[in-house]
Amino acid sequence: MGDGGNTHERFLFRAMQLAIISVVITGLATRNVGVLVNGVFALGVTVLPALLERDFRISLDPMLTLWITAAVFLHAIGMVGLYEVVWWWDHLTHLLSATIVAGVGYATARALDEHSDAVAFPPRFMFIYILLFTLAFGVVWEVLEFAAHGVARHIGVEPVLIQYGLNDTVTDLIFDVTGALLVAVFGTGVLSRTIETLATRLSGSTE
Repeated sequence: MGDGGNTHERFLFRAMQLAIISVVITGLATRNVGVLVNGVFALGVTVLPALLERDFRISLDPMLTLWITAAVFLHAIGMVGLYEVVWWWDHLTHLLSATIVAGVGYATARALDEHSDAVAFPPRFMFIYILLFTLAFGVVWEVLEFAAHGVARHIGVEPVLIQYGLNDTVTDLIFDVTGALLVAVFGTGVLSRTIETLATRLSGSTE
């Protein structure tokens, strides 16, 4: 986690990281490919902020790092069985994941806006852009879920991604849009530090 994180944030980050490691171990012990792959993916995401800060000098707000970690943490532990026994777990993880996607889209567009005089993104455009960007990503993700589930059934293994049918897909997209709305209305402040460093990196790459 970045140097700006306080003790409480670091503790939460490490606790979630250890929980994800336990998911990976569970996947190995039970030979469950879905649990293992999702656990390894989630663990990889938790180290990504530190790599971005170290190798690319992209500074992330400590709360943003915690936000990202919470999203993959909830997804990873959901694969152990919570997706099946807690009816709203899938909705929660889609909502959080959508806020991450919306945040990435917003930060990238704002960095380009600040970096170049050739583009200008007014607030109304940014609002619609965040919604469309997140929804498009959500559609791609749902297609991947359908494909992964179909391939898993064909070869007789546990699916890496869980898919519950068309109604679930529509509900997932609704929560994706809800996550995008939350970022568009409330969540842009925590991204200011990242936007600033992205704009700086863009300026450095064109010098």
